[in-house]
Amino acid sequence: LSPAEAEALVQALQGSELRDIGGQEWLRQHEYVEKLNMHSILSVSAGQEQLLTELLVTHAKIPVLIGELISVEIWKHKIFPVLCRLEDFKPRSTFPIYVVLQHEASIINLLETMFFFKEICESAEDSILDLIDYCHRKLILLVARSAKARAATSAELCWSVPPQELQKQAEVMEFEISLKALSVLRFITDQVDSLPLGAVTRMLNTHNVPCLLVELVEHCPWSCWEAGNLKKFENGTWHIVPPEDQVKMTRLDGQVWLALLNLLLSLKCQRKYCYDGFNRSQLLKLRAFLTDVLIDQLPNLVEMQRFLSYLAVTEPAPPKKDIIIEQVPVIWDHILKKNSGKWEAIAKYQVKHAFSPTEEELKLQARRWAQTYSLDMMEALATDKPRCRVCGVEAAKRCSRCRNEWYCTRACQVQHWQKHKPACNLMA
Repeated sequence: LSPAEAEALVQALQGSELRDIGGQEWLRQHEYVEKLNMHSILSVSAGQEQLLTELLVTHAKIPVLIGELISVEIWKHKIFPVLCRLEDFKPRSTFPIYVVLQHEASIINLLETMFFFKEICESAEDSILDLIDYCHRKLILLVARSAKARAATSAELCWSVPPQELQKQAEVMEFEISLKALSVLRFITDQVDSLPLGAVTRMLNTHNVPCLLVELVEHCPWSCWEAGNLKKFENGTWHIVPPEDQVKMTRLDGQVWLALLNLLLSLKCQRKYCYDGFNRSQLLKLRAFLTDVLIDQLPNLVEMQRFLSYLAVTEPAPPKKDIIIEQVPVIWDHILKKNSGKWEAIAKYQVKHAFSPTEEELKLQARRWAQTYSLDMMEALATDKPRCRVCGVEAAKRCSRCRNEWYCTRACQVQHWQKHKPACNLMA
């Protein structure tokens, strides 16, 4: 995006009502978020992220994005199950609903990219409390998943016989969204000394985030053993880890340890956190994981090791109790209060006006989605270089007619033409 385009998209971001989710105006907002999300990733990889950061701060759009994030989360919990139970819900295409589910993933991905910067965290203002609550809910889902509580997780999500492919996509997406929320929470803890007092209190005392992070260290939901092989989730896929790399720290492991470092070693947090018997016993479990191999990979953990050794032999002073007016998050409660008792009415309205498009409306939406999710943009975001369809080596050319298959040389393209011709005709 050019600077002018980026500014226009940021300025156009606005909150939407729960009832309007899936409608034409809402879909336009989704396109803006998608374009800004892809732009943010490309900007960061090119070292040009400063402009988008300034735009989001100047136009005060971080609270808007957080509000949209929580709005879609509530839609998923309260309206989607009702919508799937309606007898007249027989969608011609499930893609409009998938777009709503994808909206949450796009926003949390954009926030993950942007929250690395201190200015973004500060510009969230009071809505940072709502974001902390959101991240806490997602981390609880991760812990539930790691404890083999798939049934409990599904019950928590309230899926009620939705279309099978949507359910599968939603479950996979929920896991990936939770991992993004972990990264966002870690970036929030990076700024713990400049956060409002209410935000620190909420993380430490209301939600007891340190103990929740200990659970993640213990159960590590992004790794599992399958048929004798260790598999880890990285860059959006599960892959088998070779024996020599099994002790290597992943990016997700690092996020948990860095968040713990920020929360436990900050003087501001130490004065606020209650080191009672349960919390101490949970934190001391970390000592078993602080091996020399781990500390070699993240040397800052030496300070954590010292802190835990001190904690094991001393009785920390109880937190100082101040008489303060505590801030509370308002977005979640406001949306629930405003729409309480209207879930079925909203679902019926959306079936009629958003999720039952005509043939012409589907074609129009398909053209808009094709422009948003352009192949050139997706290829720029891809981490792996394209490979030749014939010989598998790195490819620099592709079929100019359908732009769907890659080749290293013209000879490979000619060799593959008879097999590719039917698909090329269809795509073209």
